[in-house]
Amino acid sequence: MSNAGSGERLGESVDRLQGEVTELRRSRRRLAEAAHADRRAIERAIHDGIQQHLVALAIDLRHLAGLVDGDPAAAKLLLVEMAANMRVALDEATELAHRVYPQLLEARGFASALRSAAEGAGVTALVDVPADARYPPEITEAVYWFCVEALSSASRGSQAAVNVLDADGAVTFEVSVAGHHPQGRVDRLRDRIEALDGRVSVDDRHDGGSRVHGWLPLSR
Repeated sequence: MSNAGSGERLGESVDRLQGEVTELRRSRRRLAEAAHADRRAIERAIHDGIQQHLVALAIDLRHLAGLVDGDPAAAKLLLVEMAANMRVALDEATELAHRVYPQLLEARGFASALRSAAEGAGVTALVDVPADARYPPEITEAVYWFCVEALSSASRGSQAAVNVLDADGAVTFEVSVAGHHPQGRVDRLRDRIEALDGRVSVDDRHDGGSRVHGWLPLSR
């Protein structure tokens, strides 16, 4: 083996490693930016939604105190309005909590949580998940949010398919939708899974649909 040949292969290996390090840095930056954007979105949802409802309810309570003795009929109407506003605030709080962590994952399992996510995206989804699927929390959350992200590219009113399978010490998952994934969404799909040493592939079909396939090791 010549020194020139060895040096060339070594140079290629160094270039490849440098490229992987560069892409890893980009991936981490995208993850940090996505996390920041999520936090800002939650902050806006609290400020523009839940907080405004609570301020309005506080004002109504002060108004109600002045009506109870002097105008009972008006007080009763205001109470009905306040109850409706409280229901809206509770619904928004529940939706916000789901965006932070979907309680259905623990309460009813993977399949139910994914069906609920598909319903929220306006999609009818065929969900095929092992009945006894139990993964480490970071795996469960990564696969769930991967599927949610993929379903968000589906055309509303369309059908989608979600398949999760255990095989050879890994979990594989696939989402087929009517619609293509924007590049930014593809990056988020990859970043979320590759951060846990997994892999993602994307296949855009000629019929306007697409399939994303992921793989995650169950032990690292």
